[in-house]
Amino acid sequence: MGQYVAPIRDMQFLLHEFLNVTDELKQMPKFEDVDADIINQVLEEGAKFTQDVLFPLNHSGDREGCSFDAGSKAVTTPKGFKEAYKKYVEGGWAALACDPEYGGQGLPIVLNNSFYEMLNSSNQAWSMYPGLSHGAYECLLEHGTDEQKKTYLPKLVSGDWTGTMCLTEAHCGTDLGMLRTKALPNADGSWNITGSKIFISAGEHDMAENILHLVLARVPDAPEGSKGISLFLVPKFLPNADGTVGERNPIACGAIEEKMGIHGNSTCQMNLDGAKGWIIGQPNKGLNAMFVFMNAARLGVGMQSLGLTEVAYQNALVYAKDRLQMRSLSGPKAPEKPADPIIVHPDVRRMLLTAKAYAEGARAFSSYVALQIDRELNHPDEEVRKDAADEVALLTPVIKAFLTDNAWIATSEAMQVYGGHGYIAEWGMEQYVRDARINMIYEGTNTIQSLDLLGRKILMDNGAKLRKFGEKIKAFVEENGTDEALSEFITPLGDLGDKVTKLTMEIGMKAFQNPDEVGAAAVPYLRVVGHLVYSYFFAQMAKIALAKEDSGDNFYKAKLATTRFYFARLYPETAMLIRQARSGSANLMALDADLF
Repeated sequence: MGQYVAPIRDMQFLLHEFLNVTDELKQMPKFEDVDADIINQVLEEGAKFTQDVLFPLNHSGDREGCSFDAGSKAVTTPKGFKEAYKKYVEGGWAALACDPEYGGQGLPIVLNNSFYEMLNSSNQAWSMYPGLSHGAYECLLEHGTDEQKKTYLPKLVSGDWTGTMCLTEAHCGTDLGMLRTKALPNADGSWNITGSKIFISAGEHDMAENILHLVLARVPDAPEGSKGISLFLVPKFLPNADGTVGERNPIACGAIEEKMGIHGNSTCQMNLDGAKGWIIGQPNKGLNAMFVFMNAARLGVGMQSLGLTEVAYQNALVYAKDRLQMRSLSGPKAPEKPADPIIVHPDVRRMLLTAKAYAEGARAFSSYVALQIDRELNHPDEEVRKDAADEVALLTPVIKAFLTDNAWIATSEAMQVYGGHGYIAEWGMEQYVRDARINMIYEGTNTIQSLDLLGRKILMDNGAKLRKFGEKIKAFVEENGTDEALSEFITPLGDLGDKVTKLTMEIGMKAFQNPDEVGAAAVPYLRVVGHLVYSYFFAQMAKIALAKEDSGDNFYKAKLATTRFYFARLYPETAMLIRQARSGSANLMALDADLF
């Protein structure tokens, strides 16, 4: 169904011209040998795998879905998924950005990030299986014991075993302080864990020989609420001393959820009946460890939405160039044909450019944050690591919420390009809309991300992280403010930066009097910050494109046209959003609940 061609040219533009990653990586001894040739080779091979192996399984996997056998508690993934995963493992893709100490290839996250975009464009449901495994790897790498790392990390790195995160319970979603799963200590240092979890992506499947579940539970006498949560590693099969799988652990799938989208991924209800597990980190400190996994997942969900935005745009573009309907309002553009292709119509172009701009903005944003993660983890200068960590913390909720909101908009617009055919399953577009909708919900709803950004990441440190990022924007504006060719981008960027500063101070002052003001303003506020980030990156990309506009490479002309569209058609949303954020909580809270 349809087509997918990895956007390697735009990825190379971002990595080599916008971010200058090879220069950045040379400052980190771990990556000093990573050059442009290595980066380009990985991108090209990744494109082949995703285009040729994964994309053909996307539509069929959605139609077939996963099946559950109640007797054996086994889940079977759609036809071709298991074989594709074997090729993924054989190709070494699971190990791409993992530590060589555990069998990894030691390549930077910023490169792995581009590959994950390709995975998600080609097949989001399939990509969730290895994507969750990488989050489990990161969590164990930071918080696991030496023995846990030695036992489990090589298996995750190779892809022989996969991982999950088991947080949600039927009576509590985001409010993890209410969870009831219990852990009782054993004399050998292990724990017996009992409880039930729901919405566990990739909780059971037939693609790997073992599954490592990272489970949140309460130990005896744990404090109430989120301060009494511990994290445990619970394997599906207990490992033998030689690393092979051994005895079956009593953690099993009770059912798989019937979902709106991502049918190719098994979303499981998982039951633990005294399952043996080992604590990760300290008792009652499980959320601290799990946040490594959760933050990785939040960035991963943003990448899922970028992937969907890109593939939906590509297919809508092909359709718009081929579909004949009516004549152009300004006169026939294809007089030899019975009608003009619909791409001549202004509103079709608006829909296409909306998806194109949101894809290119998201790609720049996510690549930038991925590079900051590399700097946070690997730069020799402690001050650089600290600044990078602050930026990643600030921007993670924006990546998750802004990119997923925009993908819902973009995939809907792309489907609209098809008219009635977009609503018909055989064209494949309605799947992208369905798949995109979950990304706004899981790994913390977008409202939770907005509260995290405004309440925790900005107001709790009196705006220090936001000011540091704002200083970068201010410096760019001051450096380029006198360049007349850039003024159409610099002026709105500088204006929005000032407005975000004022809006933040205003909300902060109101929140001292009434905390509901934060909840009332958070969602529009995050979108304003998202547009500030996009404006900053689009302005930088425009500067590069202007310098090369006459090079004969039409890529730069297209980049400028997309940037101009963004500032003319998408950026103006900020005026409405700022008014919404300023309108306060009274219009939301005044109506008594009984009167709804």
